[in-house]
Amino acid sequence: MSEQRFDFPHQQLAFEEMQKRVLEAQARVGRLEAALAEAVDAWCFAPLVRNLQVLRGIRLVSAATLVAEVGDLTRFDNPKQLMAYVGLVPSEHSSGARTKRGRITRAGNAQARTMLIEAGWSYRLPAREERRYRERVIDLPEDIQAIGWKAQVRLSQRYRRLAATGKPQPKVTTAIARELVGYAWDIARRVSPAVAG
Repeated sequence: MSEQRFDFPHQQLAFEEMQKRVLEAQARVGRLEAALAEAVDAWCFAPLVRNLQVLRGIRLVSAATLVAEVGDLTRFDNPKQLMAYVGLVPSEHSSGARTKRGRITRAGNAQARTMLIEAGWSYRLPAREERRYRERVIDLPEDIQAIGWKAQVRLSQRYRRLAATGKPQPKVTTAIARELVGYAWDIARRVSPAVAG
C-alpha cells in the first residue's frame, strides 16, 4: 500500500495522512497490549488468563477481559450458571405446560458477553492448528491443550451445522459463544486454585 501513487497531489496527501493514522493506531495498540501483558503477569489470575488463550478466538485482551469482568470462573457450580451470568442463555416465557423460549436474556455482563460473541466468529473456519496457535500454546499443560483442540473441532463443526440449517449468523455465533463459555469454565476448573488466587 505504501507504494500507491495518485495523479493529483491532494489525493496523495490525503492517502498518506490516512496511512499515517493507521500506522499510529497500530503502534498505539501494540503499546497498550504490551502494558496489558505486563499488568497481567503480576495478577493473581495470570495462569487463568494464559490458559484461556488455548481457545480459538481468545487472545490476551479477550482472556483478560473475561477474567476481569467475571472474576473467578470456578465460583459458578456449573457452566450453565456462568452462561446465565454473562447473559447468553435464552429467555423463557412459561404458562402452565406451555414453554416458549425467546432471544438471549442479555441480563449479565455485557463486556464479557460481547467478547465471547466476537470470539465465536472465529469458529466459522475449519479446525486447524496453525503455526501461531502452536507457538502460543506450546508451554501449556497437555490437558489444557486437549480442551482447546476439542473445543475447536466441536465448535467449528457446530458452526457449520447451524449455518447449514439457514439460521442467521448472529444466532449461530451466539450459540457458539454460549458453548465457548463452557470450555472456559472447564479450563478454569483445571487451573490450580492456589495459583489463581
